[in-house]
Amino acid sequence: MKAAVYTPGTTPKYGDFADPIVTNEDQLLITVKAAAVKNLDRGITSGGHYSSEAGDELKVAGIDGVGQLADGTRVYGFGGSGMIAEKALVDKKRTVKLPAGIDDVTAAALPNAVMGAGASICYRAMLKAGEVILINGATGVTGMVAVQIAKHYGAKKIIVTGRNSASLERLLKIGADEAISLKQDDEAIVKRLKEIHQETPIDVVIDYLWGHPAELIFAALQGKGGISHKVRYVTVGGMAGDKIQLSSGTLRSSDIELSGSGLGSLPADGMKRLFTELLPEMFQLAADGKLVIDTVTASLKDVESTWHQEIPGGKRLVLLV
Repeated sequence: MKAAVYTPGTTPKYGDFADPIVTNEDQLLITVKAAAVKNLDRGITSGGHYSSEAGDELKVAGIDGVGQLADGTRVYGFGGSGMIAEKALVDKKRTVKLPAGIDDVTAAALPNAVMGAGASICYRAMLKAGEVILINGATGVTGMVAVQIAKHYGAKKIIVTGRNSASLERLLKIGADEAISLKQDDEAIVKRLKEIHQETPIDVVIDYLWGHPAELIFAALQGKGGISHKVRYVTVGGMAGDKIQLSSGTLRSSDIELSGSGLGSLPADGMKRLFTELLPEMFQLAADGKLVIDTVTASLKDVESTWHQEIPGGKRLVLLV
């Protein structure tokens, strides 16, 4: 079969690879129709992600995709690896039947964003209707979906941050209530965040950036020793840096609950609900036109030239197989 093949530390190329073979009852073989290229996929193939494997063994890129089972049923499937190919194996427990009305490209693009947004919002932060949420670094694909999910689950106010002014404007049109540009100087950003926290206390922070922008948020949330409003802070990514400086005084002077959301952070029940509840609901919302995601498409044979292609802000690259 044709596939996006690579050895760890290299860019995937269009090439031949042996057809996968079902070896146990937990596996399903699918004929892949579309697969999204995500930062996670790029990180794994480059060897820079914590789940990456070393060595010189030839592998197939991609952790998930959309395709058909032998009986023609359209499904989204999570395989963990080897999904950007003509055929792939998926975990039976991590397979979701697609509703009528959703196209392959949208179905392939949504899941990673839903996992990065929905899992953090619903299972880690446990957002409740009527709460105020701040989404830091919302101008990417996952942030765009996070805004819509937060709105769907009843957030009273949604504040977003980012550097791309056009994407910030787009976020205001799909559900965000206020946008804060990270191109401003630090003092202006902290000042506005403090004002918001005083006017409508922030309940949840979903952070895709970490790094210096996170330091500014913590500075804005720092208390003065009195009773403070509880903030559930969830880090989902480190696009602005993997490390921060966090003062002990910040945590001691304010009621901040800090946690992370990513591979390995969800309990078994959370992973199960992701595939049995959250993803099916989000696929149906998309089929009904109530959840949108912007995409750019290319052919599998062009995987090498498009793998590191700069994609417009807020859009996901999807390879058609």
